[in-house]
Amino acid sequence: MNELLDLAGVLSRLLKAERILLLCHKNPDGDTLGSAAALYWALKKLGKEEVAVLCADLIPARYDYMKIERFEGQFEPGYVVAVDVASIQLFGDEVRKYSERVDLCIDHHASNSGYAGELYLDADAAATAEIIYELIGKMGVEIDPLLADCLYTGLSTDTGCFQFGNTTARTHIIAAALMEAGANIRDLNMLLFGTKSRGRLAIERIALANLEYHFNDRCALIYMTREQIESTGVEASDLESITSLPRQIEGVQVGVTLRQQPSGSYKISVRTVPGVDACAICRRLGGGGHDQAAGCELVGGLDNAKAAVLAEVEREICRES
Repeated sequence: MNELLDLAGVLSRLLKAERILLLCHKNPDGDTLGSAAALYWALKKLGKEEVAVLCADLIPARYDYMKIERFEGQFEPGYVVAVDVASIQLFGDEVRKYSERVDLCIDHHASNSGYAGELYLDADAAATAEIIYELIGKMGVEIDPLLADCLYTGLSTDTGCFQFGNTTARTHIIAAALMEAGANIRDLNMLLFGTKSRGRLAIERIALANLEYHFNDRCALIYMTREQIESTGVEASDLESITSLPRQIEGVQVGVTLRQQPSGSYKISVRTVPGVDACAICRRLGGGGHDQAAGCELVGGLDNAKAAVLAEVEREICRES
């Protein structure tokens, strides 16, 4: 079992650390990138010269405004920090050399597997960006507009622009503070929530064409094969928002999205209404997440992946009936 830290402990470790490598999860979203970028810039402000960010996948161009310095072997890491990564499987094989020696994990997923040497976990935080905001405050680092943009990105994307059930009064208070610090929320909201690429629209049309209903229409499922994904030219970052589509259908309690990965496995995303535990569904399949938003990855063909996740959805719906 790893050691649980408080924020003072996290700050102490980071102040002593040198040659810090920040790890994000694969298929990076706004929270893992925004949190890592904010921590990167805060450490730079403290005089840490050798800091960099590493992700198994390319950082999407839409996040260029965060000016993330990607790790390219510039130094030999002396301290490895995972940001918003609940389990070691979420790193991806490309960073295994570092993911198997994580010194500290900062996370908000209650399902965190405890793989790191030390852990700071706040499962009540709507996003890891909330934790990083508090940590930067303890560092005594001023939040400038760049830092504010990074933190706002993590906060807004993990709450669906403050629409998801994980949004709290604390979330809004932090968002307001970031606005006062200069976060460019008008442009960020348009970029992150108000704009769709042509590839995104093309894959959305395919996903909806593959729509299925199960369990008296209480569950809606969409899927995308690798061939279908590649035919649209859609960027990986544009695929994340697809996961909200099936749950948005009137009367649906559980929305399931299956996306085939380059390896052939299927990434499963589950979104639910309050009272139906998405995390329980995915945890039984080797994944995890939050009460209303969780995921896992299944090997095998499409039919096997659908059968496995639908069996767990049925189990959870019947339990709640």
